[in-house]
Amino acid sequence: MSINVDARGLACPQPVIATKKALENITDGLLVILVDNAAAKENVSKFAIANGCSVDAVEKDGIYTIKIIKGKGERIAEAPAPQFSKDKLVYFVGHNTLGHGSSELGNVLIKSFFYTLTEKEPLPSTIIFANSGVFLTSEGSPVLVHLTQLAERGVEILSCGTCLDYYHLKNHLQVGTVTNMYNILEQIANPAVKTITL
Repeated sequence: MSINVDARGLACPQPVIATKKALENITDGLLVILVDNAAAKENVSKFAIANGCSVDAVEKDGIYTIKIIKGKGERIAEAPAPQFSKDKLVYFVGHNTLGHGSSELGNVLIKSFFYTLTEKEPLPSTIIFANSGVFLTSEGSPVLVHLTQLAERGVEILSCGTCLDYYHLKNHLQVGTVTNMYNILEQIANPAVKTITL
C-alpha cells in the first residue's frame, strides 16, 4: 500500500501532523511526503524514525521527497513514564531577556540565570527556546557559553524552527537542534515533567 501526502506550503508543525495521521492509516507500506523546506524534511524524518519507520529523503529544485516505509524499521523503545519528579525539569524560554520592564535589566538577569543554571543540580532535562528566545541559541548570544556547557552535560537544547525562520536565524543556530511545535507540545504537556516558563 502506498500513500502520497503533499505537505508543501504547510507551516510547522502541520507536515509532522500530516505524517502522523497518514502513518496511523496504514499497517505497513510506503508513505511519500512532499515538503518544501529543510526544517520540515528534518522534522518529518525524525518523527518517522522515532516511530520505527525507515526513511529516505531526496531534494530536487527545493522540493524534498521523503519516502517512509512503515513496518521495516524498529520503533525506538519508550522508557516507562516516570512518576512526577522535581528532578525532571523542562524550561520554556519565550524571550531573549528575563522578566518584563527594563530590557537592560532583563539582559543582565538572563545572563545571570543561565550562568547560575550551570552551577546547580539537578540540571533540567530540556530547555526549549521559542519566539525571541531563539536569539539566545544563535550566533552573538550572550549566554552561548553557558548553553554549550549545559548541552555538553546532557541537557537537550531545542529551538523552534518557525521562530528561527521568522528571525532569519536558521543558519546562525550555534547550540542544540531545531524542533517543531508538535515536539514542543509533547515535551511541555508530559505529565511526568515539570515545565517552568521564563
